[in-house]
Amino acid sequence: MNSAVKTQIFEKIKEYDSICLFRHVRNDGDCVGATKGLKELIKATWSDKKVYLVDNEKSDYLAFLGPDDDEIPDEIYKSSLGIVLDTATEERISNKKFSLCKELIKIDHHIPVTSYGDIQWIEADYAACCEMIVEFYDAFRDTFVLNDASALYLYTGMVTDSGRFRYEISGNTLRCAAILLDHGVNTASLYAHLYLESFDYLKFKSALYEKMQITENGVAYLYVDREMQEKFGLSREQASSSVGAMDGILGCLAWIAFIDNCDEEGSIRVRLRSRFVTINEIAENYRGGGHAFASGATVYNHDEMRALIAETDARVKAYKDENEGWL
Repeated sequence: MNSAVKTQIFEKIKEYDSICLFRHVRNDGDCVGATKGLKELIKATWSDKKVYLVDNEKSDYLAFLGPDDDEIPDEIYKSSLGIVLDTATEERISNKKFSLCKELIKIDHHIPVTSYGDIQWIEADYAACCEMIVEFYDAFRDTFVLNDASALYLYTGMVTDSGRFRYEISGNTLRCAAILLDHGVNTASLYAHLYLESFDYLKFKSALYEKMQITENGVAYLYVDREMQEKFGLSREQASSSVGAMDGILGCLAWIAFIDNCDEEGSIRVRLRSRFVTINEIAENYRGGGHAFASGATVYNHDEMRALIAETDARVKAYKDENEGWL
């Protein structure tokens, strides 16, 4: 699949002695896993190449994967190949020095919104960007060296972005996962890092269930405001993960978590998820976008929150009126 563009990217990586990797703001397992995984893949294959991953954003949730690189001089960016992973638009690239790179490659699995990069490889129906990197490795496995670190990073991205292989997966997803598992990824240790929860966080989830609301047509939603975040001592990742508390409600085909960003602009992060009903176009109406069934957006007040809920509710109603077989 897309062998021509993969060959282009492979040849560009071979051509450059210096490569800079970039990912999106608000780190998640997939963008961290893809960047770290590709870095290790390149370094293990070509020990003489310099590969830089500079990102000032940190994630407590993924700290066990280790730190990124320290800042580098602008001159290095200017002589480097830049590769942006898991990022649909230039605005969402975390390290803005990507624009300094000599050439730029985009590798992404989101629905295209804007075009950027000298070479673009996009697979909007893939479960994770890490799936693309595993496929990239497999296409050139006679050259590439997959080490233990790279396998762990890439599997982390695949398991987190697919919701433990429950969302939007294909046979290709599982075949790529099998390549990593055959390499010896320690899933017991990985899942302990990713999914064990503290007693205090369980109390927070209990409070969420009390606060949750459901619209007439089956949209579950909740708002994690500043007061709630302070009361339970939540990190950004913990507050954002509240969307997962609503993913198994019978009759609810969409669910939304609003998280107060606690910033001067008064912005509110939106995490929008669904079953059967496509919701990325709704997110695009509120400064966001993403996948058909998993998207993000930003609103700035309660009026916009209510409007987004109403729009999603109307979309769910229309789906239920026109389709059968949903639960």
